[in-house]
Amino acid sequence: MILSDELYTKFISLVYQRTGIAYENNKKYYVQKRIEKQVERLQVNSFNEYYQLLKFSENTAEFDRLMNDLTVNETYFFRDFPQLRNFAEEVLQQVVKEKQKNNDYKIKIWSAACSTGEEPYTLAIILQEMLDEPEKWDLHIIASDINTNVLQSAKIGLYDYRSIRDVPPEYLEKYFTLRNEKYSINASLRRSINFRKINLMDSKAIRDVTGCDFIFCRNVLIYFDDRSREKVLEDFYNSLNPGGFLFLGHSESVGRISSAYKSQRIGDTIVYSTHK
Repeated sequence: MILSDELYTKFISLVYQRTGIAYENNKKYYVQKRIEKQVERLQVNSFNEYYQLLKFSENTAEFDRLMNDLTVNETYFFRDFPQLRNFAEEVLQQVVKEKQKNNDYKIKIWSAACSTGEEPYTLAIILQEMLDEPEKWDLHIIASDINTNVLQSAKIGLYDYRSIRDVPPEYLEKYFTLRNEKYSINASLRRSINFRKINLMDSKAIRDVTGCDFIFCRNVLIYFDDRSREKVLEDFYNSLNPGGFLFLGHSESVGRISSAYKSQRIGDTIVYSTHK
């Protein structure tokens, strides 16, 4: 079967409408191979029949399966360590001092597009290590992704050496258990994390995520066009507390997309905050 340019455009338009992820023409081979996999699994007669199934079925399970194949999930613990260090040593401390003044001992973080869980578990480790008395705090991390397969892996919390290669040895001993050549996340970290499926184009779902002190959405907006980025940034702004912080990937910027955020340089990291 040959996927025509016209039908390819329909597929990527459907993906864009539902997820905000924009695939260009030079991604046709990548997208087609993943569509072919689903067509063979379902044993439908044509690409068009599969497209009709995705577009008009009230059950989103098939669309979710396609997105599980299309979305890339490259991550590991303590990825982009300099940015995380600036978060831990500077931004987090700033927020903690302000909260303590107000006798507020709740910290809420949203790891948007959490993939297989390395980022939210890393953030949980940082909170445990950087707070003087972490047991006094109500720590809540929301970890979300559109890909249901990676969310399931994240909930299991079992990792190979490639994922944990940058974890400091003392943290590896303290927060992981080695089981059959895999590293399992200890229960002490799992308790603070709530995994859930969220499509970043679903404003209704995002409205349920409120009161965040920090949002991490790193290396995700590069897959969106400006219109989708603007929508996501607006929803993030509404999810953050006044004075809350947004962390993006190094190649991403709020600047020309939204004027709602204040930007500041901390070390070699640019962070974005809401107005108090």
